Amino acid sequence: MKPSFLNNKKVLLGVTAGIAAYKTAALVRLFIKAGAQVRVIMTPAAKDFVTPLTLSTLSKNPVESEFYNKNDENAVWNNHVELGLWADVFLIAPATANTLSKMVNGVSDNLLLATYLSAKCKVYFAPAMDLDMYKHPSTTISLTSLQEYGNRMIPATSGELASGLSGKGRMAEPEDIISFIEKDLSTGLPLHGKTILITAGPTYEAIDPVRFIGNHSSGKMGIAIAKNAADLGATVHLILGPSSETIEHPLISVTPIISAQEMFETVQNLYTKVDIAIAAAAVADYRPKEVAHQKIKKKTEEFVLELEKTVDILKWMGSQKEHQFLVGFALETQNELENAKKKLQNKNLDLIVLNSLNDKGAGFKKSTNKVTLVNHKLEVQAFSLKTKNEVAQDILSAIQKDLHD
Repeated sequence: MKPSFLNNKKVLLGVTAGIAAYKTAALVRLFIKAGAQVRVIMTPAAKDFVTPLTLSTLSKNPVESEFYNKNDENAVWNNHVELGLWADVFLIAPATANTLSKMVNGVSDNLLLATYLSAKCKVYFAPAMDLDMYKHPSTTISLTSLQEYGNRMIPATSGELASGLSGKGRMAEPEDIISFIEKDLSTGLPLHGKTILITAGPTYEAIDPVRFIGNHSSGKMGIAIAKNAADLGATVHLILGPSSETIEHPLISVTPIISAQEMFETVQNLYTKVDIAIAAAAVADYRPKEVAHQKIKKKTEEFVLELEKTVDILKWMGSQKEHQFLVGFALETQNELENAKKKLQNKNLDLIVLNSLNDKGAGFKKSTNKVTLVNHKLEVQAFSLKTKNEVAQDILSAIQKDLHD
């Protein structure tokens, strides 16, 4: 299943009394399939078009319709404020002319409308009505006013209507509604429109078909940066060396590589197209000068392996830098800060992330890290031991700050 921006989102679906209410069953299923939690509020009249039992079964939550059950002396008040605060996304679909007018004018004569007036999240509405109603000046005022209030309209489409007429007023199809919301959720994020290149993990340099030179990098740090960057709206190209770690996100494309040369060639193909490049990979400094085509047999007491330097990918990126904001990593064991500053300047970086293997809880294969950031002004910012997810957030915050200064 393709990852979705709706994953783990809390979606409140408001259903009003229009014939298009029959599409809400499909909507609930699509939200659930995308990984969202779903709760449903119906206007009392909407229950004439689709049953609460259908929507509660699909959403796995009770459907709310009344402020309280008037026939139950022990009834619990359905708190519209709580419902409005619970939601990350509030979708009203179908949104009839009657409900649209009440939303504009602050009328709250049912639970759905009272919840709308209490909602603190993004509110989307999908109009659905007959052709003449949709074209009426009062409806035009409602649609315009609601968007001026900050609500997002999912435009009605043209097609055959319940009256038998054909024209505009048909509610958007469930798949198109989901697509609209997913796209909108990414648009307002702080890194929306930015393209980021991230290298992560180790490289393996072949000795023969069986053996290789490598290191202990797991790729966790680079993957955490990639996920957080994508969550902030960036389009991410992740070049990932051999790793057991996986990642799925609608804004992340992963290119798996093995060797430093493969990583370099992929970087070359992408570098001119990106705004930010973050070199988190632990690239091998040397590789065997000759690679055996067959497994090397153990025949002698000693075996000499001649090595040659691999390409310095980070230095190449620094030398080719035009508009890119370039971030490098330095893993040090002695004179850490001094060495990191030299690397920052020698490789023409904008920011360097310093790790020390002397810090407990930092280093390869761990879920935590302790970093110090040094920017191009040689300003130093040291952080305590944190999870790699939190470290990724700190790195991206520093990048955004520098970009805005």
